[in-house]
Amino acid sequence: MKVRFEHIPPGQADPDPLPGDFILTHGGEFWSRVIHFGQGLRFMGKDQPYTYWNHSALIVSADGRLIEALGPGVRRNTLAAYKDTQYTVVHIDASAEDRAEMVAFAEHWIGARYDWATIVSITISLLTGAKLSFGFAGQLICSGLVARALERTSAIFDEEPSHVMPAELAKLFDIVPPPPQTPKGKPARC
Repeated sequence: MKVRFEHIPPGQADPDPLPGDFILTHGGEFWSRVIHFGQGLRFMGKDQPYTYWNHSALIVSADGRLIEALGPGVRRNTLAAYKDTQYTVVHIDASAEDRAEMVAFAEHWIGARYDWATIVSITISLLTGAKLSFGFAGQLICSGLVARALERTSAIFDEEPSHVMPAELAKLFDIVPPPPQTPKGKPARC
């Protein structure tokens, strides 16, 4: 799947988000740092830059509405909530029909619980190297929501899509971090 991406600095906004595009960003809270550390156990060497991101969300409208999975569960948000931090918009190449299916998929999960069991499963896999995958049906993590929505296009994942991490999304689409001198702004509350 072809994509283009744009690094959006703090205080600016993406001028052309489309439903089905997604964002990658970084947070500074405890769980964000844990995710960053955990991804570092899998993504080393040339893949280490992909760990820059520890959160993802699906864009569901051209005016910047989002659906994302956070600790409280799957909820609506907007790109404006990320105005004080650097984020990266990944513009996918998909048909209008595929984009509509992605949005319908994400809308279906509004109100679902965050899947802490998947986090435990990923953690065990990262610490042991075992290919272990478990979680609760009807619960999602941020990058799992995006990956499962992307299944409505031509995206194919090596990992169980519900267990995809933000770094895996970045690697799959070859999204490089912004240059080191790029201001990060205030970390998002991920």
